[in-house]
Amino acid sequence: MAEREAGDVTEDGRTTTGSDDAGSAERWDAVVVGAGPNGLVAANRLVDAGWSVLLLEAQPGVGGAVRSDRDVHPEFVHDTFSAFYPLAGVSPTITSFGLEDHGLTWRHAPAVLGHFVGDRWALLHRDREVTARSLDAFATGDGQAWLELCEEWDAVGDRLVDGLLSPFPPVRAGLGLAARLPRVGGLEMVRTLLTPALDLAHQRFSGSGAQVLLAGNAGHADIPLDAPGSGLMALMMSMMGQTVGFPVPEGGAGRLAKALLHRFTSKGGRVRTSTEVTRVLVEGGRVTGVETRDGDRHAAGAVLADVAVQHLYGRMVAPEHLPERVRRGMRRFQMDPGTVKVDWALSGPIPWRTAPEHAPGTVHVADSVEEMTRALTQVHSGAVPARPFMLTGQMTTSDPTRSPRGTESFWAYTHVPQVVSTDAGEDGLVGRWDHDENERFADRMQAEMERLAPGFGDLVAARRVLGPHEMESLDANLVGGGVGGGTAQLHQQLVFRPVPGLGRAETPVKGLYLASASAHPGGGVHGACGNNAARAALAHARVRRALPFGR
Repeated sequence: MAEREAGDVTEDGRTTTGSDDAGSAERWDAVVVGAGPNGLVAANRLVDAGWSVLLLEAQPGVGGAVRSDRDVHPEFVHDTFSAFYPLAGVSPTITSFGLEDHGLTWRHAPAVLGHFVGDRWALLHRDREVTARSLDAFATGDGQAWLELCEEWDAVGDRLVDGLLSPFPPVRAGLGLAARLPRVGGLEMVRTLLTPALDLAHQRFSGSGAQVLLAGNAGHADIPLDAPGSGLMALMMSMMGQTVGFPVPEGGAGRLAKALLHRFTSKGGRVRTSTEVTRVLVEGGRVTGVETRDGDRHAAGAVLADVAVQHLYGRMVAPEHLPERVRRGMRRFQMDPGTVKVDWALSGPIPWRTAPEHAPGTVHVADSVEEMTRALTQVHSGAVPARPFMLTGQMTTSDPTRSPRGTESFWAYTHVPQVVSTDAGEDGLVGRWDHDENERFADRMQAEMERLAPGFGDLVAARRVLGPHEMESLDANLVGGGVGGGTAQLHQQLVFRPVPGLGRAETPVKGLYLASASAHPGGGVHGACGNNAARAALAHARVRRALPFGR
């Protein structure tokens, strides 16, 4: 397979486009549409196999929801979207790329996660003994219960993560997990994994410290805390924090995307930014390439789409190329809730009412499990919560390069309904999410910080608010501000993602693969969606070569 000359890549991840005529005349083994983390992973996996690969991105730079900027304040680096990457730390795909050889350095805060409850901190620390002591301060015995939970995870956690990130069904990882389950109680452990987070927190722990840590980690997804699946999320996020921490790229999230890009182009891959793909070309039920908004066509034997499934089915792929079951399934496809994110440039460290023993990178903001549950329930019922459950990040605490010494690059985000009724009542807001509404809601979020850290507002040197519309305008995959590529609830996972009967990267169009978070296993910076799509494309190519006449 022919090698292609790498495009010129600038410091911020932008690329020179080169000659459009040359690009249109070439035939590529694969075109990858979208240079988010999944698209970058897919492109790397294919170029490793010797394929000629063209990566096309609509935005001026690569990274999708993994990028950083200095737009809030010129002396502060803020991660525009995602910020902490425990899934990258455990992902066999991400770790296999050796990104440290391409400029990536991981940094950690002194503590992984903190939750301020009353006048005390519940802390998740990479040293499990430190975590246990923190939890014992809330209820004697909770520390030992935490250590027992860690031991159970030690026995099965790696197999469980491998299974979740593998193409469905995960036969090899599933067999490995089944072999280990007897060590941790067999079906009793299965029951634990299926238990909702709310019940799991109360069954395993008696103190509020451990309970808010577990429930807060479940709140990273959009699964209700009283629904199956939330307990697995709570356990997985908590134990990843315990084993690999919540690492951040030194210098900003964009350094992770840049490392993936550098690896790809160093191996001969070609990338074009500011190039929006508007149509996937199909003949006789098989993909033949893509067409861009400016009318260029790029021929390819395979197309891997790191795009939201709503954009792929019925827009980029014409409806007549899709079976009725897919068109019907897409009418029921459910996005995850929207997001409002606030970035602050603070002139000093956050003045918490009580300073934590170890400064956490991530801080969850809710007074109790009950308050957290109430806020998330309001979101799912279509109301904007009066007291939002917030996930926040002390980024200079995690990586001192993010802002000048003695300052803090800080953010908070919370989920809001995808569609909000205009009569949401005293707990709600009108759901336009225009500039004024975003600012009012950001004031509400800042008031929550002021309550826990009196004087917080006096430290604000600059503030940026990204509402659902701003999120989507910066990354078209974040439909309505949803950051997970679709709900993570069980009715839209596994064989039900993105529509019932698929569950894999393959699509009804031969040679076209869904490589975004809309595919199994869903959201998070683990690269599995892109890796699974690349593996499928490579496997199908091997089969075609083995068949008569190369079909």
